[in-house]
Amino acid sequence: MKIMKKLVRDKIPEIIIKKWGMTATYIADNTEYSSRLREKLKEELLEFLESDEAEELADMMEVMYSICEDKWITMEDVEDIRKIKKEEKWWFEKKIIMTINTQK
Repeated sequence: MKIMKKLVRDKIPEIIIKKWGMTATYIADNTEYSSRLREKLKEELLEFLESDEAEELADMMEVMYSICEDKWITMEDVEDIRKIKKEEKWWFEKKIIMTINTQK
């Protein structure tokens, strides 16, 4: 039997206990928590890519908020950086695709 460890939202164990009467959980240390947040972001990204649903984007944002809190970065800081990049060069309005020759 393979045991999977997965970061879950705070109320998930409570929901599982009510439904099935059992669950196994523990509290991650800071290092594991940071690592699990990154795994969770990948998971949510893959779910969005498969579904294209706003709910999955919301899940990704929730993980990003948690990463910001974990790294002591405010969402305002992130938004300020986003705006600066948008003004300098990082805007996708024109839908430009650049082709790059990767062969030498």
